[in-house]
Amino acid sequence: MGPMKAACRFSRDLATLGLLARVCRVQAELYGSLALTGLGHATDRAILLGLSGKEPASIDPESIEVIIASIRRERRMELAGTHSIEFDEARDLIFHRDLMFPPGARTRHPNGLRLTALDESGTVVNERTFFSIGGGFISEDGCDSSSEKLQAAIPFPFHNAAELLATAVANELSISQLMLENECALSEIASRDSGLASVEVVRKRIEQIWQVMQTCVERGIATEGILPGGLNVRRRAHRLAERLREKEANGLRGDPLAALDWVTVYAMAVNEENAAGGRVVTAPTNGAAGVVPAVALYYDRFIPGADHEGILRFFLTSAAIGILYKENASISGAEVGCQGEVGVACSMAAGGLTAALGGTNEQVEHAAEIAMEHNLGMTCDPIGGLVQIPCIERNAMGAAKAVHASRLALNEGGEHKVSLDQVIRTMYLTGLDMQSRYKETSLAGLALNIIEC
Repeated sequence: MGPMKAACRFSRDLATLGLLARVCRVQAELYGSLALTGLGHATDRAILLGLSGKEPASIDPESIEVIIASIRRERRMELAGTHSIEFDEARDLIFHRDLMFPPGARTRHPNGLRLTALDESGTVVNERTFFSIGGGFISEDGCDSSSEKLQAAIPFPFHNAAELLATAVANELSISQLMLENECALSEIASRDSGLASVEVVRKRIEQIWQVMQTCVERGIATEGILPGGLNVRRRAHRLAERLREKEANGLRGDPLAALDWVTVYAMAVNEENAAGGRVVTAPTNGAAGVVPAVALYYDRFIPGADHEGILRFFLTSAAIGILYKENASISGAEVGCQGEVGVACSMAAGGLTAALGGTNEQVEHAAEIAMEHNLGMTCDPIGGLVQIPCIERNAMGAAKAVHASRLALNEGGEHKVSLDQVIRTMYLTGLDMQSRYKETSLAGLALNIIEC
């Protein structure tokens, strides 16, 4: 998602700046993890789509193959969707597998992308360097983050978990209520444009996200076959769901862990869709997209008395926890390993479920801490650079851990030795200490030791 959004921004900005007509060629250069796992992660396809003016949230998944096939067949693309240029992938899409960072860049994130627009004589028309920092978020080298501006625009700013809890207590708010107030403040412009109250805008947006997640699960369960990429990994969610349904049809409902079997199905269904290039919701990333919806569905379908307000509490609270990791650590597997992806997703889901079940703010914080504490040190070593092994099963395990962490926190008063802030800091330092071979490079771990014949 990050490279696609960066390429789309680059192409559209060429038009905005009045430079588009001069461009005859665009060169995209990938560095670090983007180069090493780019083919497995479909980064090449994402850049082609982005340069064509397509965005992840709005592109029709059914149109992707047609667009990609046309560019590769004709060796031309419609830059920004309007301006035809040559695009020879062998020449214009370069994977610098021996360079971790773009030369001259001030930022040091291992997901670097440099885009250069050239005119007919080969003179540079525009050149920009982007970094995919996880979860579809991108930053541009030399540009300030918008985080401080966002903090200034909301009524209840917070920078860490301690501030979040203290602010909530001081204003007699739950974490979900505090987040709703902040989101309403950020949605004021959208509410004026739509004629809806800001709270209605926020609730509608959450409902849209929830619907996309449910649709993704349904599609993942309904679809069979082999995932693309060459590993010949078979989709399993459909078969697992059929077996569970058979057991239920035969009256075998006495298994107390059957609900967790469905959590496994939900999580795997989402990540099989991700591996196949389907539409998923980054939560916090594509590679970890199955955990949050799986746990939300667990609440919705297996908890007596579950309701829509509980779902809203779940997502608002999960978002607050995700913010803490993004602002104080990382949600990028290329920067801190899979603890920053599935680990963060597990922490988000655990806190969200605790809130949905009526837990206190302290119990929410405790559940989020427990979930991350037992994901510390998890490496990111996808076989073949594909988000399949161990990623799909890892989402199922992360979802189950989130449920357990929530139950453990709800059965305690909220007091505990390790705070969420401490575990976030620990995760980040652990990620910095981790060798780069284990951070989404496919140079070690399972990626090195499992050889496909």
